[in-house]
Amino acid sequence: MSKKLTLRLDEDVIERAKEYASERNTSVSRLVEAYFAVVTEKDGDRERASFSNTTRQFIGVLEETNEGDYKQHLEEKYMEEST
Repeated sequence: MSKKLTLRLDEDVIERAKEYASERNTSVSRLVEAYFAVVTEKDGDRERASFSNTTRQFIGVLEETNEGDYKQHLEEKYMEEST
């Protein structure tokens, strides 16, 4: 059963997500769903063969990133924009 979810995102992120989705013949909703499916999976339950190609693209992305790296990325990004 599908259900509506409203998200608030930066306009630039939304536009890039739309472009990314369009290039892959999918929708932003499907990208978000695939992302959420991966990040909420328990490692022992993950069966990669059952994932769509879009979902497989996200597997391992968060495992390679930690909160400190992301915080540093944001600080650098917004420091560059303010100068």
